[in-house]
Order: sequence, then structure tokens, then C-alpha cells
Amino acid sequence: MRYYKLTTIITLLLTATFTNAQVTTQWGPDGFVKIEEGSGGFFATLDAGDRFARDHDQAGDINGDGVIDLVIGARSDDDGATDAGAVYILFMNNDGTVQSNQKISATQGGFTDTLLANNFFGYGVAGIGDYDGDNIPDIAVSAPASTNIALYIIHLNSNGTVKSFVKNSNIMAQGLSAVGDLNNDGRIDLVACDPRSNQGGILRGAIQILFFDASSNVVPANSVHISSTQGGFGTGLADNDQFGGREVAMLGDIDNDGTLEMAVGAFMSDGGKGAIWILSLDSNNFNVVSKLKITEGMNGFTDTLTTGANPNGTAGANFGHALSKIGDLNGDGVPDLMTGANQQDEGWGYILYLNSNKTVKTFTRINNTDGGFDLALSNEARFSRSISFIGDLRGDGTIAVNYGGRSGAGSTGTLYLLFFKPCDFNQESGYNHWTGGNILYSNWTHSTLTVSDSLTFEQCTFKAFETDAAYMTYNFNDGRCICKDSTATLTVSTELSTAFSNQCYSGLLSTDLIELNADNEIIIYPNPTNNVLTLKVDQTSFSERDRLQLFSVIGEQLYSSNINSQQTTVDLSKIPEGTYILITSIDGIQKSFKILKE
Repeated sequence: MRYYKLTTIITLLLTATFTNAQVTTQWGPDGFVKIEEGSGGFFATLDAGDRFARDHDQAGDINGDGVIDLVIGARSDDDGATDAGAVYILFMNNDGTVQSNQKISATQGGFTDTLLANNFFGYGVAGIGDYDGDNIPDIAVSAPASTNIALYIIHLNSNGTVKSFVKNSNIMAQGLSAVGDLNNDGRIDLVACDPRSNQGGILRGAIQILFFDASSNVVPANSVHISSTQGGFGTGLADNDQFGGREVAMLGDIDNDGTLEMAVGAFMSDGGKGAIWILSLDSNNFNVVSKLKITEGMNGFTDTLTTGANPNGTAGANFGHALSKIGDLNGDGVPDLMTGANQQDEGWGYILYLNSNKTVKTFTRINNTDGGFDLALSNEARFSRSISFIGDLRGDGTIAVNYGGRSGAGSTGTLYLLFFKPCDFNQESGYNHWTGGNILYSNWTHSTLTVSDSLTFEQCTFKAFETDAAYMTYNFNDGRCICKDSTATLTVSTELSTAFSNQCYSGLLSTDLIELNADNEIIIYPNPTNNVLTLKVDQTSFSERDRLQLFSVIGEQLYSSNINSQQTTVDLSKIPEGTYILITSIDGIQKSFKILKE
């Protein structure tokens, strides 16, 4: 019997709250890898306009080396015919570089169906887990144009070539998203996005929730269509909104009312500014029960979005073009959302920190000047035109998120793989501030006692990340944010400010994450397991806060229960083989465990 004691901070699902806490965990930048022709270990023969990384997704560990692999679309590749399209399987290294790749097209990778000119095979791609039961993850690929419109379920060999495929004809998907197993049949379900649908009006857009049988065929009778005229959406969409966007994000039941929240973009809404709809879906028929719109000046989103014509003939910022659920990045117990405005200047990414009522609590930007990644994007790079969540690629508790753009030699396409790390901001007891030292960032003018640009707590911590500040002073009353270096000293505040030290300051820590303390020792066994998992703790008293949760690697919660004794068992017999994440929270201390189901 093998015992595993892991204290790595889990990638996407920490839920420590700030209220009355001495430490709050926030997620911030930890570098990036640029993947394009000849860069980041990716070597292929891309042509100008191939649109590599037009869509992408994590595909699980295809080659069995313990590292998550990626599926990348190149919808305008010319193998077999002009713009017939192609898909690349990227076998990854832990550091985010590409180990090797396998192309799938009309002429390569063992794919035998005929692709036509302008088919755009690879316009939408998604990792769907093991559909055919051979312990190798499979993928879904859409070809949404020409006379050969189809959605393919492609069963892979471990080398990334095609073992077999099932062609589901006449499924329109200019975007494709895996949304977890909604109907509990053991297969990951998909959402096909059709932003150019004319249901209810010109280019209003639509989505279709797709369920599959054991033979990888779509079950038409079970499909759920959502548009101006179907699925309970009702009013709210206008002509040219292009509801559906390129991806959706299944958030789960964030308001704990029994419905499932799904984020869907409408990137041409409001004259091209763009918008996101948070739909609450009935958990049985998946029709819309209620909805909420997020855009400039509405439901908590306060940033200014651009309007007017773009050089490529579109208009506006295109906010909500791409979406991805990323887990809880600010520790308030509510999953957060990544999106972008890919036509805003060089293309801006956004982290939207959500409230449980589905509104935006606050946001942070990722672009050339914000976010701490030092991206140096070119004008019209269209950064954030596609987004996908990878998870803990490094195996060190960080998370990786993919952002696509149009860059690369001849605009072949670029993938930016961004790493985020969890950092503890330690609150000094009482009301204090940091005096002296060197100011690295400040929105506070002491001589006039004014704040130039009030920041939320999350936005202030990002300034600490961006400037590598050892110390941060924040005032929850007026939003002042002052970041200083390690020479500052602690002083009592007469203005009710709060002082924090940044545990990810490079002068204090190495790049390795701090392990959680050893209180409340936990043993998980057997691991790997075939059926029942046992959790043992040395805690002797328990409260309602003591819980365990089981998640898939894409963030879907599979199990949750209280911990009320020193030994707890979890039945895993009904979940597929693979890797899972178990989160425990005992006496306010959280730990994560990688669980292998055989």
C-alpha cells in the first residue's frame, strides 16, 4: 500500500476567505511561454494566414508521460485544399514548451475523411477525455463551413494520430467548449457556438448543448438550443450581437440555488463593445431560468471599451469573444472568469472576479502595461482572441492558461501560455502602513490626501505582483494602494490602512511555492485507487467548515461532503479512470491531493 502526503497549494480551487483572516491567497503572474513557428519548441511548416491557435484546449495526457497535452486548431491550413484546415496535437514539457507535435489534416495524422476548400477544420477544438474506453484521451473538432459542415469526435492513438473518428454532420460550431458531464453519463458534453446564426434576427447568434451516445454520435433529441427564440433565453439580444462567441464557460452553481451558471459571450453587442451573458440553466432540461448581462457600465464591470472601426473591418473592442473558467483566484469561494477584448489596442485579457450573485466584484487586466507578464505585444496582435484553461502543467501548484493571438511570422498565429502562482499576502495585526523605503507604485497623494485611481484589493495585489513589491499598504475605505520595497518599516496607521507583506516577493522567496504548514496531518490511501479512497486526519473535533471536495482536472466538482470524523471514505467507483484533485479544508487550513483512479 502506498501513502501520499502532499501539501502543494492546489491550482485552481483554493477557497480561503479574506474576512477576519491574517493571510489571504491571491494568484498572480509567474511568466509565460510564447509558442509559434520556431518558438517555444514548436517546429512545423506554418504558412501565412494559417491561424494557428485560432482555438485550443487542454487534451489530457495523450502520450502517457504524466504531462498535460494540448490540441490546437489551425483552421486555414491548406493541406488538401485551400483553407481546408488542420489540428495540431502538442506534446508538452512541464515548463510550458513543446516536446513534439503531431499534425492532423486531410493529408496527415491518419485522418481519412475528405476536407473541402474553406471547410475550416479546426475552427473549434475541445479536449473531451476518453470517449472510446482505451485509456487515451480523445478530441472534438469542428469544420463549420463549405458544404461539408461537421463536428468530428476523433479517437486518438497515444502518438497523437487518428485511431478512428465519428462524423456528426450538419453541426455548426465556430466555437467549441467542453463543459463537463452535465447529464452524468460518463462522457464530457460539448457546447457548439454559432455566433452567425440568424435565429430571431440577423447574426443574433445561438449555442447548442450537445450530448453523445456510447458510439460518439450526437443524440439530436437531447440537444438543447439557446437563442433569441429557443431555450428560454427570451429578450435581450439584438441583431449583429453574435451571441455564442467562440467559447463558453461552465461556472457551476455559483449562487447555490440549484441552477448551473454558464457564461456566454456576445462579442459584437452594443456596437462591437461586446458583452457576456451569465445564464442560469435548469439542472434537468438546461433551459435558461434567468440571465444577467455584463458589459461596460453594467453589473459591476467598469472598464471603458473601445468603439469604432478596426483595421480588419470589424468594430469595437469585442469584449467576451473568448471565455474560460479558471477557478477561484481571489479566495472568496466563487469561481472567476477569464475573458478578453481582443480588438482593444493590442488585445486585452481580463480576469473577472465574480460575486455569488453573478455580477462582477472587480477585474484585472492583462496586456502590454498591466498584469505583470511584460508581453510586448505588437499593435493589432489580437491577444485574447481565444482562451483555454490548462491547469497545473508544471506540477508545482501553479496554473497555466492559454491565450491565442494573430501574431507570428506572416500572422501564422501565436499561443501565449501564461503561468499564475498563488501568493500569500500576510496581514499585519491592527491598522498599520509601511513607511520609508522606496515607492514602487502609489495611487495616493499624501500632500492632498487624495486617491488618484481607487483600486480594489485584488487590483492592488496585482500592482504588488507587477512591481515585485515586498510590502503593500491598502485602505479598504478609499482604495489607496501603496507598494514598497523591502527597506520600508511598519508604522501604526491613523487612517485605518492595512499593511501586508508579499510572500512572493523575489527577495524573500525562491520561485518554489511555500508548503502549507504541517498542522492537521492528513493521509490519503490507497493512491492510486480502483474504488474507495480513505482519508485519515489527526484532528479530534470538527465543525461545518471542515470539508472535502473532489474535482476533475478541468475544474468540475464531482463530490463534496463534510469531514466529521478522523476517517472518511469516498466512493470513486462511478468515475472514469484518470487524474483528480481532492481538496480538504480543516480548521481553516487547505490542502490539495492529486488522486489517481485506475
